[in-house]
Amino acid sequence: MWRGRFKQSTADSLRTFSESISFDWRLFRHDIQGSIAHASALEKAGLLTAVELQQIKDGLLAIEADIDEGNFHWDIALEDVHMNIEAELTRRIGAAGAKLHTARSRNDQVATDLRLYLRDEILALQEGLRTLQRSLLGLASKNAEAILPGYTHLQRAQPVYFAHHLLAYIEMFGRDDSRLTDTARRMNSLPLGSGAIAGSTIVLDRHYIASLLGFDSVTRNSMDAVSDRDFAVELLNALALIGMHLSRLSEDVILWASAEFGYVTLSDAYTTGSSLMPQKKNPDVAELTRGKTGRLFGNLMSLLTTLKGLPMTYNRDMQEDKEPVFDSIDTIKNVLAVFTGMISETRVNAARMTTAADDWNLIATDLADYLVKKGVPFRHSHEIVGGLVALCNERTCSLANLGMEDYQNAAPQFGNDIYGLLNASASLAARKGIGAPSPENVRTELARWKKTLAG
Repeated sequence: MWRGRFKQSTADSLRTFSESISFDWRLFRHDIQGSIAHASALEKAGLLTAVELQQIKDGLLAIEADIDEGNFHWDIALEDVHMNIEAELTRRIGAAGAKLHTARSRNDQVATDLRLYLRDEILALQEGLRTLQRSLLGLASKNAEAILPGYTHLQRAQPVYFAHHLLAYIEMFGRDDSRLTDTARRMNSLPLGSGAIAGSTIVLDRHYIASLLGFDSVTRNSMDAVSDRDFAVELLNALALIGMHLSRLSEDVILWASAEFGYVTLSDAYTTGSSLMPQKKNPDVAELTRGKTGRLFGNLMSLLTTLKGLPMTYNRDMQEDKEPVFDSIDTIKNVLAVFTGMISETRVNAARMTTAADDWNLIATDLADYLVKKGVPFRHSHEIVGGLVALCNERTCSLANLGMEDYQNAAPQFGNDIYGLLNASASLAARKGIGAPSPENVRTELARWKKTLAG
């Protein structure tokens, strides 16, 4: 494509080093989509005849069909997806194909292709997130009455509904969904028409192209348009956060499925055994998900590092944007699919949860609140209840085993009514504040998310 300037052919080693067709071939559908819109603008500007436009459209769609059927030969000598398709189009239809690249550069072409591709991938990622949310919601709804200990510092803290715990992750994934929407909105500006750096003396109707491709606007600065990869960084950041949330959920699943906790039983279909120990049932889905989060973080750091020292505008370094983006998309899509399957077949051991939650020590904060309602300042009540816990530790008993004399020695405000109030169910029933896990609040949130995720 640049033989007019060069007297020597590209070295074989450089061809291998610089090619991107081995990974950017997956942009083919969006490259063809963008090329058809560009050709339409060329025809509108009088640079193509209606017949030439139809030849280009038919030729590109035939190439797309061949690629779909696996009948297309990708040539490393042509470097990338753009030149492979353009060269084949010209081979098939002749002069009309050679006119296609009028008033565009590979710089604005790839920026357009990548935005088109990511726009579609974001929709697929969002559906994967929502499917996982529905799976979590189904598990929560089927076990809406199950109570388990909530943990801080991985120490038993206060009783919560299992459904409330899962709803926390549904909230996280809801924010992830929103971030993807924001990313798609910001990337939905058309760079095509920016040329290599400074547009073109052949002026096309960019708003027309934008309307054909479904872009909300056109970019306003040609230099920024071809060098901008903020949208790719934003997407990698969003995917890294999804990975982090999945990793946290994975850690909970791993703990819950252990013999020490025993809160859930994972399906045989989503676990593996040991090559040595016959009794083992390992939570590999959760462990691999936790492990793959590292590559998501790495992909984000890779692209940030690639971009940080680049002068304006396009530099070949930017070819390195695609592999981390493709890898993170593939990773998250695969994880979402298998994780959703695992959650959908998970069985909750509600009795084991209830036994663990039936621990009076988890009601210590309720005791402090009880005294506050009797007029004791919270800092004093906190100290009083802390002393009762220390007394239980000395006697190796729980708060339930202390007698009324013990309670009233600690604070005369204690009455016999504490014994009827201080259990996990009573504790949760009293937590009616917005966002707290009362039975009514949990039911409301389950219904709200069911409506939100419907369809």
